Amino acid sequence: MSKKLGVLIVGGGWVSSQHVAAFKNNPHTEIVGICGVPLCNAQKCATTAGLDVPCFDNYEQALKMPGVDIVSIGTPQEFHAQQTIDAARAGKHILIEKPVAQTPSELRAMQEAVHAARVKTVAGFVLRWNPLFQHIKKLSAEGAFGALYRVETDYQSYQSDWWGGYTTGRTKERGGSAMLVAGCHAVDALRWFAGAGEFEAAIPVEVFAYSGGKRLGKTEQYNPYTGDWHDGLPLEYPGLEMILVKFSNGVLGRVCVDFECIQSYAFPVRIFGDRGTVKDHQILCPQKSKEWQTLTDIGPESSDVKHHPFQAEINHLVDCILTDNESHCNLDDAVLTHNIIFAAQTCYRTGMPVQL
Repeated sequence: MSKKLGVLIVGGGWVSSQHVAAFKNNPHTEIVGICGVPLCNAQKCATTAGLDVPCFDNYEQALKMPGVDIVSIGTPQEFHAQQTIDAARAGKHILIEKPVAQTPSELRAMQEAVHAARVKTVAGFVLRWNPLFQHIKKLSAEGAFGALYRVETDYQSYQSDWWGGYTTGRTKERGGSAMLVAGCHAVDALRWFAGAGEFEAAIPVEVFAYSGGKRLGKTEQYNPYTGDWHDGLPLEYPGLEMILVKFSNGVLGRVCVDFECIQSYAFPVRIFGDRGTVKDHQILCPQKSKEWQTLTDIGPESSDVKHHPFQAEINHLVDCILTDNESHCNLDDAVLTHNIIFAAQTCYRTGMPVQL
């Protein structure tokens, strides 16, 4: 390919810095502009990355600049839906950070725009490219654990003002819920591991859920990295959610997000098949060994975005564009992950299981 794909970075913050680095490292892409609000965010992002490119604080104008093939959306989550719709209508391929939307109606509008434009999308469930997750998924697809029947994932992280996004992410209006703002990674991992194929996520058909915890509305909070307690802004939604999911292939799943656990970040994974078991880095496959074996791959051991495999995710998006193939992690697939979260919210109101 002689001409590189031009990338417009939208956001200019913590996650966007990793998008910038990954697109710079991909031999088929070049960053042609950065859009951020305020404008100084975009300018700082460009300067930090050593880029001499146009900077914007107006998204509409940025979309109109020549040479843009890909839009990389790393803004706060309440902007993802409209920015995706606008990018699709402009004929751009799109990387959409998670969560991709705040409501089911936003999801539907995004799908309509993307389908009409026939552009490629990848949703920001970056852990699908985590080395440990990829190894486990490959072993599972090869039948190492037999027929799967049960999967469990957790997102455990005491979210307080140590996290840069806490001020807005803690609110119902802009964060939505613990599961939406962060636990969606665990929901997607649940679907991913419940799927039989190496690049297949399971389809949810029924959801039941509980929410709870002790932090809702309280100002006292904990910093798991310094160990101190102090007053601060409260969570506006429950800090604990547990969801049970029935999948179309018969696998049963449980996913939990816990913003109240007195510990640092952890992402436990449990997979049970009729021929083997996975517990984080430990696997037991009696047909190969009677003892537990340890996988040495890097797992999701930190919430810091620098720890996540953005390079592999973005390389995948570029490959999908160049080969005209759909991603296993495109917008349509991400909708299935988000539907579990929105079904749980319905369940909290009704106390009844939700059919999908």
